[in-house]
Amino acid sequence: MNGHELVSSSARHPKTAATDANHFVLTFENNRYASELFGQFDQNLKLLEQRLHIDATARGNSVSISGDVVATNQARRALDSLYERAQKGQSIEPSDVEGAIRMAQAADDQLTLPTLERKAKLSMAQISTRKKTIQARTPTQDAYMRALERAEMVFGVGPAGTGKTYLACAHAAALLERGAVDKIILTRPAVEAGERLGFLPGDMKEKVDPYLRPLYDALYDMIPGDKVERAITAGVIEIAPLAFMRGRTLQNAAIILDEAQNTTSMQMKMFLTRLGENGRMIITGDPSQVDLPRGVKSGLVEALQILKGVEGISVVRFKDTDVVRHPLVGRIVRAYDAQYAVHDESEEADR
Repeated sequence: MNGHELVSSSARHPKTAATDANHFVLTFENNRYASELFGQFDQNLKLLEQRLHIDATARGNSVSISGDVVATNQARRALDSLYERAQKGQSIEPSDVEGAIRMAQAADDQLTLPTLERKAKLSMAQISTRKKTIQARTPTQDAYMRALERAEMVFGVGPAGTGKTYLACAHAAALLERGAVDKIILTRPAVEAGERLGFLPGDMKEKVDPYLRPLYDALYDMIPGDKVERAITAGVIEIAPLAFMRGRTLQNAAIILDEAQNTTSMQMKMFLTRLGENGRMIITGDPSQVDLPRGVKSGLVEALQILKGVEGISVVRFKDTDVVRHPLVGRIVRAYDAQYAVHDESEEADR
């Protein structure tokens, strides 16, 4: 038990006793961890107040929580989860607080998620490398991270900012680090250059770098920079445009196809059939952001239809509520989705 709860009468109760109260005090045993939990100038508690509409007042290594019964218990679960994070020596950033709040709120959904203990301690999936440990920040991220461990082929589809690509690279780095695969292959359709990269200056790496930058950024977060460079030089990490996958069988490798919505039907089929023994494939993309020429069907959209229900394939769909960037990004995604919905309805009415 990370902390003790006191209701407003100052009588000591176990954690479960607070479910009938709208005011209690959490006391954490370690002052240093409690300070990290509350944040500089109590910024993490202020974020809890803002998101859950509660009052949270710190005093020493204790925090007084008051407000709506449901919200205060969500705050309790979020703080308990974050305190465990501090105990493991992991930093607590505002984004981590946001994630803990989302997961705590998910525990109150009518349908209990299989990865959560209802009304109790949160159990969030995580990906660990020597450099960094990432915990799920939304229920969908939790499902995605568990699917990456379980399935040989995983589709992560949904809007930008939900962590699809970042978590895919993190998982690939973790697989490489523990020896589950021998190499990582990163690929992306270079639609802007029509897959014809010859006119661009530099060698192949320099030609495709602009298209694969998000994948690089995620890898550098998981693996020290010098090791990434050595792995690229040694071919342990391979970066190539999608067109260069043709004719290969990719064994003992974690293969990531990013921006998959910009593949054609034939490109997608070609890529999916490259999977070799002990290979793991992760396909990420946003079906609402297709950059292909008008009239060309997205290979990702088609694959999701054709492969529905195929054993060994897991599909995880992210929504705007899973956006883990700035909160404004989620509102922007929702505004665009609403506009597209109106446009689609008007086109349907004109037919």
